[in-house]
Amino acid sequence: MDREITEVYCGNGKGKTTLAIGQSLRSSVQGKSVIIIQFLKGRDRRELDFLGEIENLDIKIFRFEKMGVCYEELNEQEKAEEKRNILNGLNFARKVIVTAECDFLLLDEILGLLDCGIATEDMLADILKMKDESMHIVMTGRELPDGLRKYADSVTTLTTEILGEGAQE
Repeated sequence: MDREITEVYCGNGKGKTTLAIGQSLRSSVQGKSVIIIQFLKGRDRRELDFLGEIENLDIKIFRFEKMGVCYEELNEQEKAEEKRNILNGLNFARKVIVTAECDFLLLDEILGLLDCGIATEDMLADILKMKDESMHIVMTGRELPDGLRKYADSVTTLTTEILGEGAQE
């Protein structure tokens, strides 16, 4: 069996989730089981639900947030409640890794939990330490802290460059 890796898609550019979803689809088409856990997307963000309905693909999508809007838009009381829900999602991710419940795990926007103060680097490191060589993990978010870099086999940084007037792409 090939050693599976941990990949990170980060940066201020668009397309991190799209790239990760493409990886998820490719893995599923290759006969691997896929679990996608989305963080900080809000309960109503359902644009990926169609993936679970495609025949012959083993893709399961999980969201633990209950509010209909993104975390940043909540008041303090709502944030406290939503934080508990999100931490349940983090615990679920830990269980998936420990039990090797899938071949490919996408932790979409997990790095954003650090930006929002919901999780710490140590919490994420503890989860990543549990990964064995049979599971491929992809994590997305804006910034990968230096303390988590040692758990990544591959880091892809997507950036957006604003071109000046008259500049050509």
